[in-house]
Amino acid sequence: MSRSHINSELADSSTTVELPLVNPELEGGDFFWEGGADGVLLLHGLTATTAEVRPLAKRFHDEGFTVSAVLLPGHGTTPEKLNQTHRREWVAVCEKAYAELQKKCSRVIVGGESTGSILALHLASEHAEIKALLLYAPAMKLASSLLSRFFMIVASPFVFAVPKKAEDERNAMPWQGYKVNPLKAGVQLLKLQLETEKRLPRIYQPILIIQANLDETVDLKSGEIIFRGVQSAVRESHWMEKSKHLVILDQEFEEVTSITMKFVNKIFQ
Repeated sequence: MSRSHINSELADSSTTVELPLVNPELEGGDFFWEGGADGVLLLHGLTATTAEVRPLAKRFHDEGFTVSAVLLPGHGTTPEKLNQTHRREWVAVCEKAYAELQKKCSRVIVGGESTGSILALHLASEHAEIKALLLYAPAMKLASSLLSRFFMIVASPFVFAVPKKAEDERNAMPWQGYKVNPLKAGVQLLKLQLETEKRLPRIYQPILIIQANLDETVDLKSGEIIFRGVQSAVRESHWMEKSKHLVILDQEFEEVTSITMKFVNKIFQ
């Protein structure tokens, strides 16, 4: 077989390789958008990228905020890479992004979607100067049963990942991320949840929680767990009736942003 024929076969086969990312054409890397003296750090969820928080980030930037978002280690590449990361790596990257934003801004709010919310809580437990927390569908506890979580832990050394349901990525706005849930990364999330729950009594910042009635990914009692644990005097909770887990990308996005901006303006009065 000639070399040209081999190269032709490789080229043909490469076109059939399925990319690990849903919507790979979206921008999903780190970004830092300069604005005013007030800053917002937005953290994406497990298996996602910063494309998840960009629509909300744009609204903040349009309002004059400096906005930062960071791609968590193991994300935006392959699920295999995510399975090789540790929760401490996620925390470290968030710490660095917060420190860089704090250098530029006199007041900083931290927000997150799903696992990003747990990382935001973790940051707040270390930095009392953070002005407020914006928690969207916080993944304090998964919607799976205790038996399912036990299976995840036991199977993770042997089973690479489990496929997501096709409807998991169907939202009003496009989402970018992996098509599977890597199990070792899922175990890291379980451990991060437990560690962060123990840190809740150290949190005093104002908190906004927005959850979705149709969320099948996280336990809908996650907000209650957070409010029961923190010391925050200012707490707001809102439910989106028509939205699923990715509440900052779903059909009630306009209502989510309106609630968010009213809360932030009240905090900064």
